[in-house]
Amino acid sequence: MKIEVFQTAPKLSRENLKEIITQIEVSEANLVLFPELALNGYKIKDALLEDAFSIDELIDIKNLSFTKDICVGVALRVGHKIYNASIYFSKGEAIIYKKQHLPTYGVFEEARFFFAGDESFSFETKFGKTTMFICEDMFSGETLNFLSKEKPDLLLVLAASPAREFQKDSLLIQDNWYSILKTSSILSGAYTIFSNRVGFEDGLGFWGGSAIINPRGEIETKAELFEIDRIETKMNKKLSTTQKYYLRKEK
Repeated sequence: MKIEVFQTAPKLSRENLKEIITQIEVSEANLVLFPELALNGYKIKDALLEDAFSIDELIDIKNLSFTKDICVGVALRVGHKIYNASIYFSKGEAIIYKKQHLPTYGVFEEARFFFAGDESFSFETKFGKTTMFICEDMFSGETLNFLSKEKPDLLLVLAASPAREFQKDSLLIQDNWYSILKTSSILSGAYTIFSNRVGFEDGLGFWGGSAIINPRGEIETKAELFEIDRIETKMNKKLSTTQKYYLRKEK
């Protein structure tokens, strides 16, 4: 089973949809993953009221999911509320996760514009038990506790993480992210697939570094920093089975 991660540079526009559809069509993977708010851009602010998508407007992606599974980040309108969401499309069905932890510190102001979700959950896919989280969710002890108890086979993490705190050879935020992602894989026995965006918006530069971490907490492959890129992997389910065995608990 091949998984492909697209590290994109979304524009502040609904026009991202056309580019993403093209990328889905050319991919030969069984699952393609795109970053947080890949369909809208991150600093959407008041344009959210006009540019948020309803699920019905994503019918072209839905139709493509009969040949491969697709996970994409979007500003999603549900009734009168708009969420920072990730949607997993498979065989014409859509599973929606709503970001729970909306940052409002420093350069972030998500809670001013989005409603927060209130549920962590797993669902079955061709890859096994699958879980989705979005960016800031991963910096919550509640999330790590959920993953250690739920023990999914596949963890999909969509992000729009800006670059900050440059060090001599790396970014502190990159080091922090990789530590959290490795820990998540080790505690759950899951393959962790991390898609972070690149590009610039309103003074923010996004660093990329999308990565695929196996259940032993090893980075199998990672994307370039600050560049549009694509990475892929084939899941080795034996690694997940072995790690979950090591995590067993006595009654």
